[in-house]
Amino acid sequence: MKIDLHKITIRKVIVGYKDSAEEGVVAYDGKLDIRPKYQREFVYKEKQRNAVIETIKNSFPLNVMYWMIREDGGYEVLDGQQRTISIGQYVNGDFSLNDRFFHNLTKEEQDKILDYELMIYFCEGTDRERLDWFRIINIAGEKLTDQEIRNAVYTGPWLSDAKLKFSKTNCVAYLLANDGGQLVSGSPIRQEYLETALLWINDSKIEDYMAKHQHDKNANELWEYFQNVVAWTREIFPNFRREMSNVPWGVLYNQFKNKKFDSKKLEKEITGLMQDEDVTKKSGIYEYVLTRNEKFLNIRAFTDKMKREACERQKGICPHCKSENKKKKWEIEEMEADHITPWHEGGKTTAENCQMLCKEHNRTKSGK
Repeated sequence: MKIDLHKITIRKVIVGYKDSAEEGVVAYDGKLDIRPKYQREFVYKEKQRNAVIETIKNSFPLNVMYWMIREDGGYEVLDGQQRTISIGQYVNGDFSLNDRFFHNLTKEEQDKILDYELMIYFCEGTDRERLDWFRIINIAGEKLTDQEIRNAVYTGPWLSDAKLKFSKTNCVAYLLANDGGQLVSGSPIRQEYLETALLWINDSKIEDYMAKHQHDKNANELWEYFQNVVAWTREIFPNFRREMSNVPWGVLYNQFKNKKFDSKKLEKEITGLMQDEDVTKKSGIYEYVLTRNEKFLNIRAFTDKMKREACERQKGICPHCKSENKKKKWEIEEMEADHITPWHEGGKTTAENCQMLCKEHNRTKSGK
């Protein structure tokens, strides 16, 4: 990773400053992408924004910024986006500080701001080096998400199109996933919809997928996949519940998309499970009815009181050991609670249905 420190005045940085909701934010005579197209919008609060300008007006040091050198010779802001936009907006007259806009300042006051030197590191390196470096420097201020960090590295036509589809307020992915009930949690502008789709399509290997498709002309493959996931989910589970926003639908789609299901039968089972007090993770019901793996349900555990009662009733003897003529008495810490009648056969997590087994027999019984 090659990193060079430069001192550049605000006067030079804001040349050609342009802030467009759709086209992004550019400056430095058009050579700097402060906020590339369809990246998250300005998120600094008024107090944070004003603090940047106060720092500059008082000639106090502002935290260093990082620009990535692109292959075309231009630059993208790796770290310092919100500070740079705060400066550009103030000089552009978008907000006032202490009831004075930039144009209300004296020439001397204006020049003091414009001649302030920003400390900027120019960075060059491989995708992996830039990802690692960006994660290291992303430790203060308005922290970026992991997906925003990836976006700063894998720039190109594919990412611009993907952001258009997945990363704008009321983008098509958001509208589709919320038409009939929210199927994806998070915020598009914080890149959570894009990250979710990438997690689903490539078995959680997001960076591999982005690197492979970085120079594609569009993100149609990802968009088509996302549409298929949503359509499949609506067909299999037509009755919406709020818990559905926390289900990894793409993972289930990848595994079961070619299998036939009776949606009415599934709905009947889901209704019962939603009312089962032993099921503590309701969102896991959808994964359970397809996989039949009880781990997704977080079945309610026996209380310490129930365990003690069972242990005393058994006099510390594991029933499986007893059946094997091993009448060893165990301490309660050496035993684990088990459903006498399994939960999937209707057994409840009650004192009457609790038995204590030695760890060996309990784990053999449950396949742990």
